[in-house]
Amino acid sequence: MASSKGGAASPAVLRASEMEKMSVEQLKALKEQIDLEVNLLQDSLNNIKTATGRLETTATSLHELSLRPQGKKMLVPLTASLYVPGTLDDADKVLVDIGTGYFVEKTMNEGKDYCERKINLLKSNFDQLIELATKKKTVADEAGAILQAKLRQLAPTN
Repeated sequence: MASSKGGAASPAVLRASEMEKMSVEQLKALKEQIDLEVNLLQDSLNNIKTATGRLETTATSLHELSLRPQGKKMLVPLTASLYVPGTLDDADKVLVDIGTGYFVEKTMNEGKDYCERKINLLKSNFDQLIELATKKKTVADEAGAILQAKLRQLAPTN
């Protein structure tokens, strides 16, 4: 799997001509490796979709919270299924989960801005992963087609 420059070629940039020079075993291993990478990328894409959805829900909730008057009685979520009664003290200050259990107090506008920046970052990462997954899938399909052709050549004809 050497490129024309003498270095190791990445599976994402392998050309069909390079794959045709590989043995059946090498092609099988390459296809399995790329299929695994595509599955991992798909899992990452699903995680990004989930995180983006949560952040969009949070941004909507922040907007709705900013419209409520001070002293308003409400249910405060402690977990996804546990709520406790509470009273809105100051709608201009919110706690933002910045990861691994750390929270930072921010103004409402800073909280909304944080959500928007994270959503934009996740969407950008999503687009990059889609492009990479598409390229890897194409290489896997090419490797599969070349593998099938080699196996047909090796099969005895009757």
